[in-house]
Amino acid sequence: MQMRLAILWTAVLLAVTPTVSLAQGTVPTFRRTAGSASYLLPGGDPAKGGFTTIPTVLVPIALYFEAGGTAGKPFVMNAEPDVPGLLRSPVFTNFAFPSGGVAQYADAMLRATFPKADGWHTYLGKPEAKQVKIVVPAGFGYILTSKRSGGALAVADIEFLQRELFKLVPRQEGKLVIAITHNTAYYTEGDATLCCSWGTHGVDSTTGNSFVLGSYLRDAPAVVEDADVQPLTQQLAEFINDPLHDPLHHGRNTAPPGNTFPGWTRPAGQPAGQGGCGGTGVATAYFLLEPTDTNPKNNLPASKAFVAHLGEAAYHLQNVALLPWYTTSSDAGGAFSFPDPRALPNASTPCAGRGARAAEGATPAPASGAALPAALGRQASPNGHQLIGYWAGYGAAGSTFPLREISPQWDVILVAFATPDRSAAEGTMQFQTPAGLDTEQFKADIRYLKSQGRKVMISLGGGGQHFTLADPKRVPNFVSSVARIVADYGFDGVDVDFESPSLSIDPGDTDFQHPTTPSIVNLISALRQLHDRFGAGFMISLVPEGTQIPSGYPSYGGQFGSYLPILYAIRDILSFVDVQDYNTPPLEGLDGEIYQPGAVDYHAAMTELLLHGFAVGGNSRHFFRPLPANKVAVGFLTSDTTPELVSQAMSYLITGHTPNETRYKLRNPAGYPAMIGAMFWTIDADRRSGYNFSNVIGPQLHGYPADRNRQGGRQ
Repeated sequence: MQMRLAILWTAVLLAVTPTVSLAQGTVPTFRRTAGSASYLLPGGDPAKGGFTTIPTVLVPIALYFEAGGTAGKPFVMNAEPDVPGLLRSPVFTNFAFPSGGVAQYADAMLRATFPKADGWHTYLGKPEAKQVKIVVPAGFGYILTSKRSGGALAVADIEFLQRELFKLVPRQEGKLVIAITHNTAYYTEGDATLCCSWGTHGVDSTTGNSFVLGSYLRDAPAVVEDADVQPLTQQLAEFINDPLHDPLHHGRNTAPPGNTFPGWTRPAGQPAGQGGCGGTGVATAYFLLEPTDTNPKNNLPASKAFVAHLGEAAYHLQNVALLPWYTTSSDAGGAFSFPDPRALPNASTPCAGRGARAAEGATPAPASGAALPAALGRQASPNGHQLIGYWAGYGAAGSTFPLREISPQWDVILVAFATPDRSAAEGTMQFQTPAGLDTEQFKADIRYLKSQGRKVMISLGGGGQHFTLADPKRVPNFVSSVARIVADYGFDGVDVDFESPSLSIDPGDTDFQHPTTPSIVNLISALRQLHDRFGAGFMISLVPEGTQIPSGYPSYGGQFGSYLPILYAIRDILSFVDVQDYNTPPLEGLDGEIYQPGAVDYHAAMTELLLHGFAVGGNSRHFFRPLPANKVAVGFLTSDTTPELVSQAMSYLITGHTPNETRYKLRNPAGYPAMIGAMFWTIDADRRSGYNFSNVIGPQLHGYPADRNRQGGRQ
């Protein structure tokens, strides 16, 4: 179907200088030198003046989500009603900007970048509009709704959408495709833990089309802070600074085509991320965040907007970094951001890499473990609550410390990692004593920790380690290799940490109680065989990402809910599950509201899904029964939370004591006193930071009154 909102017109390039090039069918570009490097930008060369009109194709997308609909009907997020508002906005209508003059957003941004260029403009032409429909399977996105406001938010795979879009939009020679979605956030690289952005931009490598893809936000849930055209203007601005960006390679190890800048550091007040580095491209890797964005990892993009009033309408425009901000050269007459030059008052500063680590054995000393809890599954002393942590001993020689030096506050130590052996047959796992440590001493340290009543388990997998067990004939490889590791080192059991895209649910596999995906079915069989081999004392824990269990509430398929069939099948032999509350996108709680990671609300809402049970994929016919509380812990990442927040979350979940400003209300107001406790990635990071988590959370958990019914929870 084609929607015509404007009279079709013929592209006209007005006074385009001969230096303008059309590379691979993309929009006109020119090259500009800044410092020792040169950069391609869209339009005509400002040094030669003139007017350039870029022909534009507007593509409103109707997304049909298989996950989120009712009675077999998909949930539709249709951007067609957003088109009139977009056409009236400063994207296509002139506005008097503080810098750049009276112009469209893109033209004013370029003129603010090159303020000395008189009589020079780059316009987006009046667009022809063509609507497209894209079906989003359950494994490629989901719908979140707010019970309070009735608003809906979609979360979708950006690469899937780009590929589907350009199956429907053929090569548009020299034109700019502007595609809009309605109230949709995106994850990248097929991994919903790499979330969230409002869109993407650049050149589609299949068609050669220059394009900008962004959401239009209207009647969105309250969790969304940006509004109307702000997401689209962010992607449009990033396209202006890097028109040949290849989004399908963004964030990967290969260097993508497009403009490359000196490594820059996020400005003060922005999320620190990895050592505070923003990257070497326009915006950050994965999330395509501007230096003006303030959202932490896995949350929705948010920043203070520039508000443009056109008649009775108010449009929210993204404040963005200009080219001189990235290059640290003052070609813009002192302005580093647009539209508000005050948003980034100074040029970027170089990225110094990862922050320096504190010295090993940092003070203060670890808190005393005078009353270490006994083994899981038995009456613990003093109360059965556990502090669980990963010991990441896979670094280079000299970067690890002996197991026996782990703070006495840690009750369960998960040694990371045994990994798939790529040189052997499918399913084979391998583990070597970490570099710099003696194997016999390492084994002695495990025995030492166990003699104190602590548990030491081997974690299987880890981030970036793809695992599959699709061939049932390879199950013995897994069982024998893991059993050999466990027996050789004396581990108490295994921790299963196969992260996305491992264990993805196959299309057509819709019932978690009767899975058909071979890799999942075979892993269940293998875990039961391991348990049978070692006996009742053998421990098995699961550490799924947020996408692998809580995401199973709004959607079931692909990575979403992929651990639910495993958890259901082995709950009788399961020691505990601790969902990672950090590798996770925004999700919906049992109260029908949307929560983002990094808050007590999120920890409470996501954990109570397990403690209370939920309809998988929103389908009441597939109800996941609640787990006993003494099999549930909460997973935290030391680098993106604080001891205070963790303390509040654990207090709320275990005792029901409600912290200030908490919106999520527990279904069980008294809390879940039989809950195990908290898990952290990592013990190593806690030690480097002076035991600031274990010295706070350990005594807190160990100090709670003993629960009289350790079975806890609801059966």
